[in-house]
Amino acid sequence: MRNLLYCGDQEYIDTGSVLVLVHMVVKTQRRLRKRGIEERMRICIVAEGCYPYTVGGMSSWAHGLIRSFPSQEFVILAIVANRELRGKFVYELPENVVEVHELYLDDLDWCRHKRKSRMNKKEYQALRSLLLGKQVEWEALIDYFQKKKRSLNDLLMGEDFLNAVTEFYLLHYSQIVFTDFLWTMRSIYLPLFRTLQMKIPKADVYHCLCTGYAGVLGCMGKYIHGGRLLLSEHGIYTREREEELIRSKWVKGIYKNIWIEQFRKMSRMAYDRAELVTSLYAGARELQTELDCPVEKTMVVPNGVQVERFQDLLGKTEAEEGEIYVGAVFRVTPIKDVKTLIQAFAFAKEKEPRLKLWIMGPWDNDDGYAQECFDMVGIMGIADVIFTGRIDVRDYYGKMDMLILTSISEGQPLTILESFAAHKPVIATDVGDCSGLILGNEGDSFGEAGIITHIMNVGEITQAILTLAQNRQLRLQMGENGYQRVTAGYRMEQMLNAYGTIYREFAESMQKPWADNEVEMTDHQSDGYIGEG
Repeated sequence: MRNLLYCGDQEYIDTGSVLVLVHMVVKTQRRLRKRGIEERMRICIVAEGCYPYTVGGMSSWAHGLIRSFPSQEFVILAIVANRELRGKFVYELPENVVEVHELYLDDLDWCRHKRKSRMNKKEYQALRSLLLGKQVEWEALIDYFQKKKRSLNDLLMGEDFLNAVTEFYLLHYSQIVFTDFLWTMRSIYLPLFRTLQMKIPKADVYHCLCTGYAGVLGCMGKYIHGGRLLLSEHGIYTREREEELIRSKWVKGIYKNIWIEQFRKMSRMAYDRAELVTSLYAGARELQTELDCPVEKTMVVPNGVQVERFQDLLGKTEAEEGEIYVGAVFRVTPIKDVKTLIQAFAFAKEKEPRLKLWIMGPWDNDDGYAQECFDMVGIMGIADVIFTGRIDVRDYYGKMDMLILTSISEGQPLTILESFAAHKPVIATDVGDCSGLILGNEGDSFGEAGIITHIMNVGEITQAILTLAQNRQLRLQMGENGYQRVTAGYRMEQMLNAYGTIYREFAESMQKPWADNEVEMTDHQSDGYIGEG
């Protein structure tokens, strides 16, 4: 029996792992028929851990992209941790989104068989290829998991998996305890096997927002249903997972390498099968090719913002003019290194009492870390630190004297582009494309638009804050340099035209209709929280 599920004012049919938007399907079909478009191209957005469950960054980008192509039908295939997030969307989905499918990586094994079945020779060879990492036979693995529902518990505890793991162990890791090795291999492959079991919605284009499990799903869609595979990486997923694993405490020693190699296998799968792989800047493109992405498939499509939305913003009141406002736009999470920011601000404020810090963005993604940041401000007795929560930062940008980003990992942060559009200079750590945005890339003559520091360097960040705080003319000049840079190369219409061209070429190759005026500029970051990379 189907159950109705309501998310905000939207109504869904709950069909297990699929949430079908009831009234949107009808409304979208009527609207498109009115436009004279009967057979649209169906685009499946495959996202991991972001849209439509969190705001900012990639979620804002995806939301805006979907709204910019209203004549096309979109399906969301979302990867989330578990069923607690089922249907908990923070966005009101656009009318042209007709289905939402959810994959839960941490889920129960719902399939039980009284008789355990063994793999045949072809299936077992595919499993060996996955573990041993030699020319992984992905299509054979997809067939094995898709042709009938299987108990993952029976597979992981069964003889076939044990034999393959034992062979892998004896070849490479016989110096460590086997029982630990076996259980680690089970934990590594459980989420992948669950991904390979997922029933993939039919689409003409599978647009994956990263490699990893999203890339696997996109490859499955292309293999099962045909169509085209587009991969858009804002951060290089495999490299980000490597950095997390190296820093992690829950994975020890040699097991870090095994996890890292598994993510590399998944990225190679997506790179090999994609028609096109986009990145945000040249450095990211180089990382993709280092990870075995064929260079001829790669393309740089920078982020873009609607510059006009950041003009004529509300400035400071007369009472506020004596203060120097430092703004930070991000989710309060460890990857943004908020604690280093707080500490650097505290030291800067000792020398420049006029400083005031505004941390603008939600903190419910990691309540524990957020509380540690709140406590840190209190324990250190730092005055003039404001946590706003989720807001529309256009209400604040005009008041800021500078923006700051202390992340330990980024792609091409939207908050920097938005700051430039608002004529504000930026202090940022040297991660992702922050240096290129602030200092300019080769052939860029606009000048410096802020200051770059090393990550987690409290002294450098403190000095950068003081340098801008004590030189108003420098702030104004850097803000103007940033404005010139963003208007020249990082406008929303440039980004949308690039993806419009990609979609159109895909449509033409499949004989799908595509109008020349498909792209519609919308209020892209109208989710009540703007910014972040």
